[in-house]
Amino acid sequence: MNKVIVLDKPKGLTSQQTITKVKNFLKIKKIGHAGTLDPMATGVLLICTNEATKITPFLMELEKEYVFKARFGVSTDTYDAEGKVTKIVEDFDLKREELEKILTEFKGEIMQIPPLYSAIKFQGKPLYELARKGITVERKPKKVIIHSITIESFKMPFVSFRVVCSKGTYVRSLCNDIGEKLGIGAHIVELKRTRIGKFKIEGSLSLEDFLNLPKEKINENCGIFSIDEALYFIPSIRIQDALIRPFLNGNSIKPSGIVPAGWVKVKDKSDKILGIGFGNGTIIKPERIIWEDIHKSS
Repeated sequence: MNKVIVLDKPKGLTSQQTITKVKNFLKIKKIGHAGTLDPMATGVLLICTNEATKITPFLMELEKEYVFKARFGVSTDTYDAEGKVTKIVEDFDLKREELEKILTEFKGEIMQIPPLYSAIKFQGKPLYELARKGITVERKPKKVIIHSITIESFKMPFVSFRVVCSKGTYVRSLCNDIGEKLGIGAHIVELKRTRIGKFKIEGSLSLEDFLNLPKEKINENCGIFSIDEALYFIPSIRIQDALIRPFLNGNSIKPSGIVPAGWVKVKDKSDKILGIGFGNGTIIKPERIIWEDIHKSS
C-alpha cells in the first residue's frame, strides 16, 4: 500500500502514537507523517505509507489552516491548557476592536520563537524532554508566514480564531505572543488543524473509522489518496519508453517537448507515476524514484 491517508487525529495521542496504530493495523514496514500535531490537538494528519513516505517533504511545504480557542488573562509554560500556570491577570477589559487591531501586527512574515515544550531537538534531544527537567535552552527566532488570522467568536475570556499559515508555524507561540502583546497573557485551550493544502477535515477519516475498515475496502475509501493524487500541486510530464529505465536508475533525462521548471511528476505514457524530478526547462534530474509494483518489470 503506497498511499496518503488523511486522518483526523484524536485528542490525547501524539502523532507518532497515531501512525504506529495505523502501521500495526496495515502491517507495513514504512510509515510517516507530514507535520506533527500536539497530543492535545486534533485534526488533519497526513499519513504516508511505504513509497508515499518519499513525498512527505513536499506535503510539509503546503499551507495549513487551524481553528483554536484562546483563554486570555492566563499564561502557561507550554502555551496551552496542559501546562503550568505562569501568570494570571484579572479584571482586564479587552475589546474586540483592540484585539483586531493587534492581530494586524501578526499578519504576513513574522519572526517566531518556538515554544520550549516542542519537538525541536537540541544536541539530539527534544526540547520538551529538557524542559521537563527544568533545563531552559535558548531558541532562535525563525521566519514564518501568517497568511490570515480572523476572530471566529469573542466571548471573554475566550476567543476563537481561524489562522492560515506557512509550515513551521507554532500556533501555541502565536497565541502566547498575542497575549503578551496585549499585556494580559493567553494560552490555547482547544486546537484543531482543519486543512493542509487542499486536504480538509471534512474529507478526513477518524482513527476509529479507519481501523475498522475492511482491508479490501481501504484503497477504495475517501480520505485515501495515491501518490499522484496527493501531489496535485506538482505539474506532470509523460516521458517516452526509452527514458524510463535511465530515469529509474537515477540518470538525468531530456524528454521531448517542453519541460517544466521546478518540481515535476514524471510519468510513463499510461500516466503511472515513476518519480519526482527537478526540471530546468530542458533536463529533468531525478530526486525521488517511486518504486511501485508496476515499475518493477520496467
